[in-house]
Amino acid sequence: MSATVRIPTILRTYTGGAAEVTAEGATLSAVVADLEANHPGIAARLLDDTGKLRRFVNVYVNDDDVRFADGLETEVKDGASVSIIPAVAGGC
Repeated sequence: MSATVRIPTILRTYTGGAAEVTAEGATLSAVVADLEANHPGIAARLLDDTGKLRRFVNVYVNDDDVRFADGLETEVKDGASVSIIPAVAGGC
């Protein structure tokens, strides 16, 4: 299964500046593994030491938040859109 992955600005150093890349995989876990194979170092920014998605990284598959689906085991159908959105905090 091939998916289009939207890469946030902060992670584009891993993708050579590309805002979108393609990745293969039937689940989000497989997509992340394919991203890592093609863009070394990116998985460490998405996954914690236990292999789970980091708290401050939001991931959507076709506009569905994977935290409310099956997490890394969320199905990624052919042609799906995967969006990686880092959480933003701040204020005064």
